[in-house]
Amino acid sequence: MENENQILEILKENQKIIKQTYVSVEKTRKYFLYTAIATVLMFVLPLIGLIIIIPMFLDSYLGSFEGLI
Repeated sequence: MENENQILEILKENQKIIKQTYVSVEKTRKYFLYTAIATVLMFVLPLIGLIIIIPMFLDSYLGSFEGLI
């Protein structure tokens, strides 16, 4: 009977530790998710900007040479 009580107590402690670990893992997962989203945005948004701005810049730059060629 004493062994059963000890086992039940150990199981309860394990459940408590598992819940704490789960909460910690979820926080870490969310942190990595937000970091990944921020990284993609920091890479993709400037890339899209360059795709839009480079043709405008080239038109303006090459337009200045029209009278010379």
